Amino acid sequence: FPCLLAVAACAAASAPRVLLLDGTVAGAAIVVVGERGAIFRSVDNARTWQAAVSAETATLTGVTFAPDALRGWAVGHDALILTTADAGRTWQKQWQGESLADSFLDVLALDDQRVIAVGAYGLCLASTDGGQTWARRKILDEDYHFNRLSRGPTGTLYLAGEQGTLLRSRDRGTTWARIPAAYAGSFYGILALDARTVLAHGLRGHGFRSVDDGASWALVATPQPVLLATAAKIKSNVIVFGGHARAVLLSRDQGATVSVWNTALTTAVAELLEIPDGRILALGEAGATLLPPPR
Repeated sequence: FPCLLAVAACAAASAPRVLLLDGTVAGAAIVVVGERGAIFRSVDNARTWQAAVSAETATLTGVTFAPDALRGWAVGHDALILTTADAGRTWQKQWQGESLADSFLDVLALDDQRVIAVGAYGLCLASTDGGQTWARRKILDEDYHFNRLSRGPTGTLYLAGEQGTLLRSRDRGTTWARIPAAYAGSFYGILALDARTVLAHGLRGHGFRSVDDGASWALVATPQPVLLATAAKIKSNVIVFGGHARAVLLSRDQGATVSVWNTALTTAVAELLEIPDGRILALGEAGATLLPPPR
């Protein structure tokens, strides 16, 4: 694929067909990231794509933008943090750790100054000045992987990780408290639906629902024992789950029950996005795949 390394801006006649691991909607643009430094951008609801300008080739695992949709950050392998100031058209290295064995797995901009990046073996860095400086933070005594960082509708932050790790912060990431988990396996995300209703998803089809912000959990029966990598609540209030073995699930009752959504996907999904025109963009092994809105 001619745009694989994303080292020069070039138009893509169709969706990028490289491994994509994360994406976000930033204003009118969709920005996605993946293997070997790939960064692609679309401003026409994923009909055409343009490769961003970046000199880095490390696999990128997470991307986020400030509310202004101009300033953004991408993180990934080789202890790498990239930044953009032009809505994702061009990217520059902002920070890189001394140990290239460190890997970031997710990043979240709380505003245009506060950014948190998390990753493998308890890796956590935070910036309060738009990424000009980064400070390491020790969140847990154990060096568990932090797989996903999310923010609920009330501003509460959640961290999901391995060994049953579920964490909550009510002070924008300054301090974190453990949430008792319903099982000891890996979690790959926490989706907060409102101030009290929270969904957690992980390995082997494990899904849990709480209506008291994690004080207690109920098992959500899922039809397939596959890793559930991502979950998204779309504007119609439908919740969509994606993961390995082509698993795409839907819930129409705030996560109490789920059912299989039959799609044309044939490979694993790492991220699901609702794009501005209401369709769902699935990112993963097949690159970027557009799905119709669930009916």
